Amino acid sequence: MNLFISITNQLHAPPHHSSNLSFPTKPHSTPTIEPNSTVSSWTSSIAHHCRTGRLNHAATNFTRMRLAGVEPNHITLVTLLSACAEFPFHALSFGASLHALVYKFGFENVKVGTAVIDMYCKCNRLDLARLCFEKMGFKNNVTWNTMVAGLMRFGDVGDAVQVFDEMPERGVVSYTVLIDGFVKKGCYEHALEWFHAMQADGVEPDYVTIVSVVSACANLGALKLGLWVHRVVLDGGMKDNIRVNNSLIDMYSRCGCVEFAVQVFHGMSKRNLVSWNSIIVGFALNGNAEQTLEYFYRMQKEGFEPDGVTFTGALTACSHAGLVDEGRKLFDVMRNVHKISPRIEHYGCLVDLYSRAGMLEEALNVIENMPMVPNEVVLGSVLAACKAAGDIRLAEKLMRFISELDPSGDSNYVLLSNMYAAGGEWQKASNVRRRMKSRGIEKNPGVSSIEINGVVKQFVAGDKSHIESELIYDMLDNLSRELMISGYLPEANVSVSWF
Repeated sequence: MNLFISITNQLHAPPHHSSNLSFPTKPHSTPTIEPNSTVSSWTSSIAHHCRTGRLNHAATNFTRMRLAGVEPNHITLVTLLSACAEFPFHALSFGASLHALVYKFGFENVKVGTAVIDMYCKCNRLDLARLCFEKMGFKNNVTWNTMVAGLMRFGDVGDAVQVFDEMPERGVVSYTVLIDGFVKKGCYEHALEWFHAMQADGVEPDYVTIVSVVSACANLGALKLGLWVHRVVLDGGMKDNIRVNNSLIDMYSRCGCVEFAVQVFHGMSKRNLVSWNSIIVGFALNGNAEQTLEYFYRMQKEGFEPDGVTFTGALTACSHAGLVDEGRKLFDVMRNVHKISPRIEHYGCLVDLYSRAGMLEEALNVIENMPMVPNEVVLGSVLAACKAAGDIRLAEKLMRFISELDPSGDSNYVLLSNMYAAGGEWQKASNVRRRMKSRGIEKNPGVSSIEINGVVKQFVAGDKSHIESELIYDMLDNLSRELMISGYLPEANVSVSWF
């Protein structure tokens, strides 16, 4: 209680002029408000500014309203608090001042209280949001869901689940907030566990739930689970939902099942730009350059204008297929015809295109003329090309830049060390290893996964933690013997591992 009083007392002051506020603005025409207008008229004007992203104008009108002797009602305050939540890096002080007025005028009903909690959550003040939540008397489902969403956003998973368990009623929004929170935190297995719990609780998912669950399946590469969720979509009457179908296209593509992605795409009654981008990028990720470019040109014939994502997919396909001339042409068309300013991912695709083709001079020329500083991914493409070309000297120069951009990255150090080892320069390979150790850089083990009976199993090299590891290693030995009988021999230049 002491903290709550200190917050409200600190901010319990006459309204300040909003000239100190700094918010993004948009071109607008401002409705005129007479000083003797009613609270409804003032609130309508304030809401107009909030809807069009001009919180500074809304705050000015709020100040004028109070100076005219018109006091706000709960709708005015909810409108402004909700707008503050949309500008979390600008509006905390103004939002907290509104909270003080809520306390002053006694507008502590459930709608206003929930808006205060949401504002504090989105303004990165979870401590104040939690305090307001605990002090509230009556809470409705929106209040509970808002608190769970705020906790999940900050990664307080344990507290989020605890609040979820304390909810008197849990509906589709409650479960979706939790599932989506786990997906955004990369906890995909937990997201699917809660989806199963949702179904066991008899709660029917909506399209927002499905999009989150399909995203979890895509990130896990869990095709069988994805197929099961697709069945839920068909049984739940969501087969014509564009967002759901777009997520299914992405999931099937990332699981390597492009034919199913194509079926979903062609089964859609309506498509938007995201639909086309999903299938184009899906083809590109799976190395289907011909289909990527076919759909790239087809979408334009059907009246869709490609955007930056579309060109990223098309350029990626050209890179993987070695279509240097086509890639150059697309890059120029993007800039000169469609007037799209290339972002770093587009330059990265162009660098990768040249690197894979062994055109190191052209790749370096792109890097030197980029309008932005290249990141470790862009330079890493050239470094990988150096390995293929055996150009250790250029690789050494690149590593100096990469280590500055990404000091904790391990993959490029490992690549350089392997280049030294392959060239017989053992001392230099050892030096790289010692440098990593002195900087506290450890090689992140590559994780592989396989889906068995709807359950995703993950493992790393040398892992013996699985309950059936003995049987797994017996099978690996059998496979190794079969490979040797078939005439397979490991490549001598990669048989030595320093890590």
